[in-house]
Amino acid sequence: MPYAQLGPIAVHLPTRVETNEELQRSFPRWDLKLIEEKTGIRQRHIAADGETSSDLAVAASQKLFAEHDIDPNSIDFVLFCTQTPDYPLPTTSCLIQDRLSLPTRCGALDFNLGCSGYVYGLAMADGLIQSGAASRILFLTAETYSKYIDPEDRSLRTIFGDAAAATLITAGPNQSLSGFQFGSDGSGADMLLVGDGGARSESDAIRPRHRKRWKSRLYMDGPSLINFTVEAVPRLVDQILAKQGLSDADISKYLMHQATWKMLDQLRVRMDLAPERLPIELGEVGNTVSCTLPILIDQLRNSGRIDRDSVNMLVGFGVGLSWAGCLWKDLAGE
Repeated sequence: MPYAQLGPIAVHLPTRVETNEELQRSFPRWDLKLIEEKTGIRQRHIAADGETSSDLAVAASQKLFAEHDIDPNSIDFVLFCTQTPDYPLPTTSCLIQDRLSLPTRCGALDFNLGCSGYVYGLAMADGLIQSGAASRILFLTAETYSKYIDPEDRSLRTIFGDAAAATLITAGPNQSLSGFQFGSDGSGADMLLVGDGGARSESDAIRPRHRKRWKSRLYMDGPSLINFTVEAVPRLVDQILAKQGLSDADISKYLMHQATWKMLDQLRVRMDLAPERLPIELGEVGNTVSCTLPILIDQLRNSGRIDRDSVNMLVGFGVGLSWAGCLWKDLAGE
């Protein structure tokens, strides 16, 4: 039986860089030093006016093809995870297929999932490959949350960055992804949401959990999300380990959605993990939603911090509420 192999990754970041120093000059009353201590974020990349998630995803794909000598005609499926699509319809992945000149026999699917989306996407890719429906999948994540954020929103503008990542998922004889576990709790939808722009009328829309302090279309209840995370993630980790008959000692690294330094540090403490086992690498890019895990994997690979013989755990969590995790061995190139 063929299994999904997590192959090369290419990351594309918008050219515009917004630093904390720049924000401090524009908003002298903001305590950027304190904000940076809590978030761990020094700068973020921001999409230009008129630059969309598909633009970023196409650029990441072209980089992936060029750097790894990938023939676009070999791609037989496109998976695209975003919460900032170009249009309500048509499907953005179909637009990407056309812009990349991928074959028309190629399947194309969008799915709207944020911080847990990379793990969900890997599970879908693994299912497509194990079923024989696809063998070379272009898995794309791209987000432009900045378009939902008011410039004066101190709580959100300092956290979220825009980005795209392209991952090649191929069929291989050895199992590199296993132990998938998922969770969802729609009762927490009011913690992180954009309440307009869909078919639901404004009068009947989900309301933010607390009073909105800013004009942003995006609302986030940070404290409630932290409380959710420090309860749900350790429980998810225990479920995956138990299902696979493993213990914490069998896991080399826990690669988690890069939300903020404070949230991840609380997980380190709660799970009693050394810093190197739960890396935090969001300082130069911010929270890029569904792109944080592929960016993290790419960073660790490039710096030689992923051992090919080790078992790692991938964990995503957040908007939905939703969460997901799996085990991963880096078998790229086999």
